[in-house]
Amino acid sequence: MPAVLTSEIPAGNELLALYDAVGWSAYTADPERLVRAVRGSHLVLCARDAGTGELVGLVRTVSDGQTIVYVQDILVAPDHQREGIGGALLDAVLEHYADVRQLVLLTDDEPGQRAFYESRGLTEAHDMSPHPTRAFVRFV
Repeated sequence: MPAVLTSEIPAGNELLALYDAVGWSAYTADPERLVRAVRGSHLVLCARDAGTGELVGLVRTVSDGQTIVYVQDILVAPDHQREGIGGALLDAVLEHYADVRQLVLLTDDEPGQRAFYESRGLTEAHDMSPHPTRAFVRFV
């Protein structure tokens, strides 16, 4: 992996550049809110290009640290996708929260998403066994 993982809160301009690079305009429309959200996260891990130090990936969680963790964002700059960075970020989260009973993550319905998350031991909610679960969301 050509990136180094760090535990840090990136500068606002770095956050905006990364979120903008992946097209997450709901976040970049209100830069101050994005910065506050990242600062308020339970855990923030960054992936930085090993050569340049550029922010190329990020994962952040919301959690009580004991019973539940929600992976709020996991993103990798398009020029650095398929390099193992997203997997390394998620693996670090899974290790950090290994003793937390419930991990939740919502993502879009892109076909590659399911395979990626299942490769890390996650199960789609309706496929839980022996009892399927439901997920409910509301976006404002």
